[in-house]
Amino acid sequence: MVRIRVLVVDDHRIFAESLAAALAAEPDVDVSAAGSGPAALRCLERAAAEGRRFDVLLVDADLGGNVLGARPAVSVHDNNEEGLVDGISLVAGVRSGQPAVRTVVLAEKDDPRRAALALQAGASGWVAKDCSLSRLLTVIRGVLRDETHLPPALLTGVLRELTAARKHRTESERLVESLTPREREVLRCMVAGLGRKAVAERLFLSPHTVRTHMQNVLGKLGVHSTLAAVALARRAGVGPVDLAGDVVERGGQLA
Repeated sequence: MVRIRVLVVDDHRIFAESLAAALAAEPDVDVSAAGSGPAALRCLERAAAEGRRFDVLLVDADLGGNVLGARPAVSVHDNNEEGLVDGISLVAGVRSGQPAVRTVVLAEKDDPRRAALALQAGASGWVAKDCSLSRLLTVIRGVLRDETHLPPALLTGVLRELTAARKHRTESERLVESLTPREREVLRCMVAGLGRKAVAERLFLSPHTVRTHMQNVLGKLGVHSTLAAVALARRAGVGPVDLAGDVVERGGQLA
């Protein structure tokens, strides 16, 4: 019998232990539990090192605490990424580090926006916490067949959110494409959180020239702050410069 290895990640101990016990009663399921994002990541790393990777993560959408090493999920169409829940950030981190692991988000209530965020982050399903055990087992086995599971009532709202996300991403990409190569490099520095002086030192430019480039970037992107420019850049898929030591051309070759 092929056994399914499941990790329940929830900071509500009674719920996590109850769910783990119910799943463990199934003859083809091995289950463990973790009470936080960092604990879940440690479980995953330890299991991978021992050659017994988990197959499915069941992650609480409202998981508390910060997830170290997780790449934040990108907002569907909201410039404020500070409100992203840690459970979805954990999904993104697992997707990036161990893409073979399937994740299913467990939620107290249906929320199309957050469900869309979960799918964007790499989740394969969104399930209500009060669903039946048989329903949950169907989802677990389904995601292992590369199926995506959503409650029917959420489908229309999630599709609307994902369509809006694609539209905003396309618009953002078009605006970024209007930048010169040097302005794009400046934007990548902004995404990395570098200030004007640090950008000037990195690109071997004067602070005055960097200020001009930053003003041009804001103008072409149609925003009024660095924070808004960074949010738009992230939607367009623009990543930060490599602060580990990229070699940057001197002089005005990229200007």
